[in-house]
Order: sequence, then structure tokens, then C-alpha cells
Amino acid sequence: MPVSAALLSAQRARFSALDPLLPPAAPQPEGEVLVAATADGTRVTGVVQVQRHQPGAFDLLWSAEQVWQLFPCVGDTGTAGMDALLRAWRRRMDQESPGADSSCTVTWPSRDAEAVRAFLDHGLVPLSVLAVRTGRPAEHPPPPGVTIRRARPEDLEEVVALSLVTFRYSSLVAGPWRPGTAELITPRLERNLAAGAPVWLAERDGVAVALADCGWVESAPGSWAAELLPAGQWGYVNNVATSEHARGEGIGRALLSRVHREFADLGARATYLYYNPANPLSSVFWPRQGYRPLWSYWEVRPASALR
Repeated sequence: MPVSAALLSAQRARFSALDPLLPPAAPQPEGEVLVAATADGTRVTGVVQVQRHQPGAFDLLWSAEQVWQLFPCVGDTGTAGMDALLRAWRRRMDQESPGADSSCTVTWPSRDAEAVRAFLDHGLVPLSVLAVRTGRPAEHPPPPGVTIRRARPEDLEEVVALSLVTFRYSSLVAGPWRPGTAELITPRLERNLAAGAPVWLAERDGVAVALADCGWVESAPGSWAAELLPAGQWGYVNNVATSEHARGEGIGRALLSRVHREFADLGARATYLYYNPANPLSSVFWPRQGYRPLWSYWEVRPASALR
């Protein structure tokens, strides 16, 4: 069996043992192949892809302008295999001249503590996680005076304003604030509201104080989602924001209770979202709502800081 096939088989077995919700490890994508070896001579591989986002690209709301992404295939070699591959990547990056708006990224199962050790040793930090919530929705009624309803096209201004609350706060702990963020997100929100997308508002005395901007994602064979989530229809919680003056009152919890119940009633297998572990609000709020990390997005900015 070729070493790459053997490594992929071992990696699939390891993923299965790590977390029952992980789909089978995907074959390596197209790109530049890296090969490394551990101290005992075991070979590991990885693929590097480079992305360059043009000014004004939607991806720049969370991504660096220039991104080097590594797709490891290290089988069951643990810390030693990942460390060897990251060392090879570091040597490969010496051929580049990354600017300030650049990053090196790796997506990896959150429960793999052996890989975590290698990532930390090479300067990567978990800037984001894909977290999942399974099980029955919890019932949390809204506080007195607060009502929850689906957003409508005429609510666009309030929906945009609340969305920007999240982007501004997240810029303190994740990617930098991008000028023109409002102009980038408004067309998408306008389309979603016109299409009746699952977007909810919480109002107090007729004033919108919290938002849950959500959607549907199908994890089907051959789709991008199938590499991250088990098969089925998933509710995607894209952006949840509460006005600063309304935090700590249970409004966000009640809003998510409504979201989870409606997704479950409409046949969602479960729900998922992304949050920043370094965000002092998100890191507390989302575990309390029943979410736990499935994938971690390790990153170092600028890309030249990879050790």
C-alpha cells in the first residue's frame, strides 16, 4: 500500500476514535505536496494551498489577505508526525515574503491534544472553532417585555446594525476590523431577508436588541460540508449579537432557545456555528448553550511568524 494511502487509512481510524461526530478524513486536495519524516523515519505528508483575496472580497471579513493553508496527513503519528510536518512547512515558508496581512492556517479536530502540542510549539493559536450542538432544545422564555420574531425585509437597517456589533467586537480578538464591512454584509443580508431566511430579532419595547442570523446547510456526499459535518440537514447559526446595553439579561439565551426549537421542528439534524475561543463573551456563552468544538482553526499572523 502506498505510504499516502496507509497514512490516510490510519488518519481515518484516528479521527473515528477521537470524536464520533467527525466525518471520515478527506483525501488530500490538489496543491503543493510536503513530505517529512519523524525521528524514527516514519513519513508524513501535507498539501499547501495559497489563497490571495482581492481588496473588497467578502472573505476578508474573517481572513487575512494572503493565506497559506496546510492539509496534513499524518496518520497516527501524533505530536511527532505533526511536528515534523510543521518543521517542513516552516522551511518551505522561508522561500516566501509574506506581508503583514497574511497568515498560515491549519484546520484540525479539536479533541486531538497531541496535535495541539505541535501547533502551539510552532506559534499557531486556535483563533476559531466550528462547534456543534446536538440533543433536544432547551426551553428558555424571553424576559418580561421582550418578544422574539422572524426578521422581515423592512428590518434590514436593524439587522445590519446588530450584525456590525459582532464584527466590531470580534475584531478585538480575531481578524482586524475591515473598513467597508457594512457595505460588504448589507447585500447578503438584504437577499436573505427577501428570501425568508431563518433570521430572528429580539425586541424590547419595539426596539431590536438582539439578532440571530441563521441558515440551512446540507452535508451531502461531495459537498464541502461533508468534510466537516456528518451527513444531513444542519441549522447554521451564522451571527448572534446582543446590544451592549441589553447583555446579561437572558435575551440571547431565549433567542437561541427559539432558534434551536424551530430548527428541530423543521427537521435539522443538529446545529453548528463558528466562534472565537479568545472572545471573552463567546467562549462562555456558547458552551452554556450546549455547543462544543468539533474542529479548530489554527492560525498565525503574519505568515512569517510561523516557527
